[in-house]
Amino acid sequence: MTDDLSDRTILLTGGTSGFGRVAAVDLANRGATVVVVGRDESKGVTLVERSKDFVGTIAFHQADLASQSTVRSLAATVKREYDRIDVLAHNAGLSAGSRRESPDGIELTLAVNHLAPYLLTYELLDHLRDAPDPRVVVTASDIHRRATLDLDDLQLTGGYDSLDAYARSKLANIAFTVELDARLPDDAAVTVNCVHPGFVPSTNLFREASLRTRLLVRIAGMVPGVATSKRAAAERLQTLLVGPRYGSVSGQYVGSDGPEDPAPEATNQAVRRRLWQISAELVDITPDWPASTTN
Repeated sequence: MTDDLSDRTILLTGGTSGFGRVAAVDLANRGATVVVVGRDESKGVTLVERSKDFVGTIAFHQADLASQSTVRSLAATVKREYDRIDVLAHNAGLSAGSRRESPDGIELTLAVNHLAPYLLTYELLDHLRDAPDPRVVVTASDIHRRATLDLDDLQLTGGYDSLDAYARSKLANIAFTVELDARLPDDAAVTVNCVHPGFVPSTNLFREASLRTRLLVRIAGMVPGVATSKRAAAERLQTLLVGPRYGSVSGQYVGSDGPEDPAPEATNQAVRRRLWQISAELVDITPDWPASTTN
């Protein structure tokens, strides 16, 4: 993995806690400028204070990624304050215990886990193009294998289960990654991949889930070889963000041993294309991107 990152600017959502925070600290310690996005301002301020002794720097931007106007405002700020972004890392995620809606009336898990990366990539893709090794990385999960996408009820109005909603959002992440790669021009330097960081129970992701789900998570975390530490997950994420192995690899789902096949639905062309169209409608942009992206 590249040791000197002094020429890299990395935007990392979900970087104030869990393995995202570990990755942010590591990257800044190796010289990178890490633009961390999170909801918790106090955690962000603490992280920035800690980074004062690092080789690189950490900047914090408070943002509620459930809000489309906030995502657009964040993108505008990033484009104003940074000449380019080398890596766009979508690591923020949530698992809502009950069906709730975003400020835009979108089911919350879908809004944060899928639509925010979709919209933020649309807004910042051109800002990546001038980087020497531009990358988009999405944190997915192997839990996607238990899901199917009901494209006629993507917002789960017909019935809600928190674990199912989360799994569907991760399936959407992978479908988005594969479809974006397919849509990028052949001469585009930008690579886009997604990563399964492992099962990291210490992130407390499922704190709002049902008692049954929380018990299952706790039990699974006790089984030797099942759980992944925050350190191991952070290192896997960083391999995709800055590791030389993934500088020329694109459209892949990456697990512990490298690229692997996701669930067939994630790569199904009809599913990918319809999800893309629905996503564009939900965030009110043209579906004809990246070719038409001129922001």
